[in-house]
Amino acid sequence: MTTDMPTTPPAVRQVPTERTFHGDTVTDEFAWLAEKENPDTIAYLEAENAWTQRATAHLGGLRSTIFEEIKGRTQETDLSVPQRKGGYWYYTRTVEGRQYGIQCRVAAAPDDVDPPATGDGAPLPGEEVLLDGNELAEGKDFFALGTFDVTPDGGRLAYSVDFDGDERFVLKVKDLRTGETLADEVPDTFYGSAWSADGSTLFYITVDEAWRPHRVWRHVVGQPATDDVIVFEEPDERFWVGVELCRSEKFIVIDIHSKTTSEVRVIAADRPTAEPAVIRDRVQNVEYSIEHHGHRFLILHNENAEDFALSYTSVDNPGDWVELIPHTPGIRLESVDAFQRHLVVSLRRDGLTGLRVIADGSTDFYDMAFPEPLYSVGLSGNPEYDTNIVRITYTSMITPDSVYDVDLISRAMVLRKRKPVLGGYDPDAYEQFREWAVGEDGTKIPISVVARKGTPRNGTAPLLLYGYGSYEISIDPYFSIARLSLLDRGMVYAIAHVRGGGEMGRRWYEDGKLLSKRNTFTDFVACARSLVRASWTSPDRIVARGGSAGGLLMGAVANLAPEAFAGIVAQVPFVDPLTSILDPSLPLTVTEWEEWGNPLENADVYSYMKAYSPYENVAKVKYPAILAVTSLNDTRVLYHEPAKWIARLRATAPDGSYLLKTEMGAGHGGPSGRYDSWKEEAFVIAWILDTVGLA
Repeated sequence: MTTDMPTTPPAVRQVPTERTFHGDTVTDEFAWLAEKENPDTIAYLEAENAWTQRATAHLGGLRSTIFEEIKGRTQETDLSVPQRKGGYWYYTRTVEGRQYGIQCRVAAAPDDVDPPATGDGAPLPGEEVLLDGNELAEGKDFFALGTFDVTPDGGRLAYSVDFDGDERFVLKVKDLRTGETLADEVPDTFYGSAWSADGSTLFYITVDEAWRPHRVWRHVVGQPATDDVIVFEEPDERFWVGVELCRSEKFIVIDIHSKTTSEVRVIAADRPTAEPAVIRDRVQNVEYSIEHHGHRFLILHNENAEDFALSYTSVDNPGDWVELIPHTPGIRLESVDAFQRHLVVSLRRDGLTGLRVIADGSTDFYDMAFPEPLYSVGLSGNPEYDTNIVRITYTSMITPDSVYDVDLISRAMVLRKRKPVLGGYDPDAYEQFREWAVGEDGTKIPISVVARKGTPRNGTAPLLLYGYGSYEISIDPYFSIARLSLLDRGMVYAIAHVRGGGEMGRRWYEDGKLLSKRNTFTDFVACARSLVRASWTSPDRIVARGGSAGGLLMGAVANLAPEAFAGIVAQVPFVDPLTSILDPSLPLTVTEWEEWGNPLENADVYSYMKAYSPYENVAKVKYPAILAVTSLNDTRVLYHEPAKWIARLRATAPDGSYLLKTEMGAGHGGPSGRYDSWKEEAFVIAWILDTVGLA
């Protein structure tokens, strides 16, 4: 980075590159920025970083204050609620001043039901440190843990590490009896692993040239990686694979999925060299997943069931599916977890998550009840199969993350831990609301809102509006320590639950993808305008924020309704989707065609995507202030998309305020250490506050 502070934004050369699709010629004057190894590209990114540093220098004090607020409200030395698996309680510890978690365990007595008390976060008596992320990350700018997988008998640990942020991991094996890291080492692996029943054999995943997870391998501990065997390889570029050991530890499960279709194969965990058996051959547009439960495989599926149904089939001879929970429109079944005597179904209804309990051998069920009008709830780990007690996590916009143990028979709920918020946090000082906007086509769109009590409802309050809206991913109400730095300064926070996400069921997702993608963008604008009409805020006081596919949303609404926002934060934003989806050689492109369409083969898809692509539709208009944050080693949304977008914004609408911040040693999730992440969040919050005049 340059040492002299620049006084103007960096100039970037234009080299028009033309390509023609379906008779239409696309000109890209900044295509050369995709040349990652080009010194001019790096020089440009560093010049943008220097300009961003200069343009935000006046916020240095505020950034420091916000960082200290986040740090001061966080219990830095802490310990997660221990989780029982076999003969041990497993947990993660954090230590004040250290960036990464420490993975630990202590021995459990045979009759232990209640986890050890976590106290002040100090090490538990008899603690065994399995992995210390701080030691592994020493001397590295970036560190991420991929796999963390203990054998059924607790004797070995498989783990994988990434020091670049590109999500390509080195897989290692540690003998937990001796503490020795074994010679077994496999480079360039992906997330996911599974142990055989006796812990002698490890299954793992690698990716193809397009960085698509496509192979499952079998590794025998103690043998060289060159002897590893391919267990399954997926040739269809639309599909990716995953592998795991089921909760009962009876089967290794290989999941094969595209965006719309799936297939599952299993291997008996006590016969790791057996060929994978297909539960059911893939059928286009039928998705299913399995869970082992005694003599049967439970099948969660969408065959003639848009919001999914639950069936089962025989373990010994998988065949016809027998219905267990019929399809009910409006109740989206999201997953099923099997325990020896109970099933717990995670579902979604009326925009909220829920948990349904069914006793084995019965069709009777009950739904767990929760007190707040807005909340998020879900199962948390639960590795034990033979248990009547399950662990859940609960949170809301005002309730910090809470861990409960639930007795599935008595229905009693025991609060094991609520995330500490230091400094005297009082949830009664805040209130949350559910608002509804009306979209262009009359669809009602839910909005979750939180504000400090007493925040004026006369249009004067600034507001941060968050959105995502892709891949059926739901942004449910949640608590955030960092958000308090906004709320306590009088800012309102809202989540727009736009179509393309999964908040309102499968139809909500279908109506925000492919040739209906524009609904995602118009829904978000409708939410912004509805909040103005409800006197929460005014257009010159709204900042929009989104990341990844939510960054596409940010770029699209900047073009669609620039007057509706004072500022936009786009993090690792997918703002050049047409160029990326047209190039099947790029990472993950082919697997994305069922989400966005294939503009390479379909002229209608091409025209539709070009009409909403943020990069293609930059115009000479008055844009809101824009902050784009990206990472050089991001493999999901390549850095050059926001780099090109900011360059074109400056060239086309030069009167605007545009900043680009590139993490030069990180990936899709940004900085890896918790303190570095807090500093990044403090940077963004300070910019938001400055944009609405609260700095």
